[in-house]
Amino acid sequence: MIIPLALAVAAIAAVSRDTEPAAFTTLLEPFKISGNLFYVGSRDLAAYLVVTPDGNILINANLESSPAQIRHGVEQLGFRWADTKILLNSQAHYDHTAGAAEVMRETHARYMVMDGDVDVITTGGATDFNATLPHFPPAHVDRTLHDNDTVTLGGTTLTAHKTAGHTRGCTSWTMQTHDGGRTFNVVIVGGWSTNPGVALVPSHGKPAAYPAITTDFDRAFATLKALPCDIFLGAHGVYFDLLAKHDRLATVGPSVWIDPGGYAKAVAEHEADYRQELARQQSPTFGS
Repeated sequence: MIIPLALAVAAIAAVSRDTEPAAFTTLLEPFKISGNLFYVGSRDLAAYLVVTPDGNILINANLESSPAQIRHGVEQLGFRWADTKILLNSQAHYDHTAGAAEVMRETHARYMVMDGDVDVITTGGATDFNATLPHFPPAHVDRTLHDNDTVTLGGTTLTAHKTAGHTRGCTSWTMQTHDGGRTFNVVIVGGWSTNPGVALVPSHGKPAAYPAITTDFDRAFATLKALPCDIFLGAHGVYFDLLAKHDRLATVGPSVWIDPGGYAKAVAEHEADYRQELARQQSPTFGS
């Protein structure tokens, strides 16, 4: 069953910039997650900073208005905004990538994007298969990534897993952190749901959103289920119960982010939601 929070996240396709959820823009004080990985996003739109001796990696630029907030978080943690050398993203929807052009202008970071999402980003959303989504400032892509490509800087390596379906190039990132003498496997889920109105199968003479969308979703869930996960994160805070865990951070400490059981449960639930929606759209009475 789709839970209300997940449904609210999916509903971004139907909202304008004037009606964005407050959690998209409300400040959440930045904090260390584990090792050299830090949180610099809002109360729901996640952004992550990976700090290395050779400069830093930023995952997600979020809204057009987000770069100033993200920069504030980076600098509040004691790091230099100008040291942002690489910009990555989770998916080519405006709420995760609209700020990319401004981040690149301010930091001169190299933008690396999964194949499937490159054209959407370079056209500012004009070529997205979901025409209901808001457009955003186009951004130049410096490197096109492919499934299982790695991004390495200053001794830290992140792996890009193509978990397409939500977007054609939706990307889940993995890396390892080292803290307190332990090594942790980190998974940052890029996306795992369909937006309202997205056609998974042809119906009543109308095609699917794109021909391989169900194949992509099948592969995405198979990939997510196979990833080793200690620290469970995602492109939206609601993916991994960010606010509830953050409320316990002061008493529990950084171990609050270690949640392999929550990760497995969330993947299973979102796959079940997807299967239910697919079955609904495949029903002979769908759309009648």
